[in-house]
Amino acid sequence: MSESLFEPLGERLVPTDLARGPWDHHALHGGPTSAAVVRAAEQHLAGEGAWQVSRVTLELLRPVPAEPLLFSARTTRPGRKVTLVEVSVTAGEGDGREVARAVVVGIRRSELELPASVRAPRPPDDSPEGISPGAQPRGAGQWVAFHNTAVEMRFVSGGFDRLGPCAVWMRLLVPVVAGEEVSPAMRASALADFGNGVSSELEFGAWRFLNPELTVHLARPPDGEWIRIDARTILGPSGAGVAATELSDRSGPFGRGAQSLLVEPI
Repeated sequence: MSESLFEPLGERLVPTDLARGPWDHHALHGGPTSAAVVRAAEQHLAGEGAWQVSRVTLELLRPVPAEPLLFSARTTRPGRKVTLVEVSVTAGEGDGREVARAVVVGIRRSELELPASVRAPRPPDDSPEGISPGAQPRGAGQWVAFHNTAVEMRFVSGGFDRLGPCAVWMRLLVPVVAGEEVSPAMRASALADFGNGVSSELEFGAWRFLNPELTVHLARPPDGEWIRIDARTILGPSGAGVAATELSDRSGPFGRGAQSLLVEPI
């Protein structure tokens, strides 16, 4: 069994089985791809001062293959207080083929003493302790993959055995890249991609509800390994949908995620 989502190979990252998704054995889950994008952006910004990731917008241009990937980062909008980093994900040798593209917003980190009128986030009424691990999704990839092996889920409400909104505590069980620490923004970005799956309004195996993109906003980095996801899916009658997610840690909400959905019967 692999012990990380990716193994480093020179400048590239090689996905392990734990990075695979539920729809195709040969394609990656959006979570590992998003986490690796954040890693590339954070490494790119590391030498330029104290930046924090405020937003990640990931466009999945085509299924991200389970083969060596190059994550190339460049600054597209430099600034003293706000900067934009574009990350291109390519597969194949040489110039390769672009399979995903992302824009990461970095905001200069500074210590603020907020006015007393600013309400502190309310901590969740529950915690992962004392909640049994949840069941795996039915009919959504019977192979070793990210969603069924690399994360732990403890459902507060909802679950893969029922349709509709869901609240679940989640944590990564392995590093994103072997031998490296997972940053808070990487962890949040990886787990935010579960909003679509856990709050499904349609049965796995009978319908596809693919998200071709993921957007994550962070007001602050999450604290600790557990992240609480409160997700709801809205479906339209013409083949589109939206999954909206509130992200919290033990101290309270820290961000939001959203996914556009392509919906179709199998």
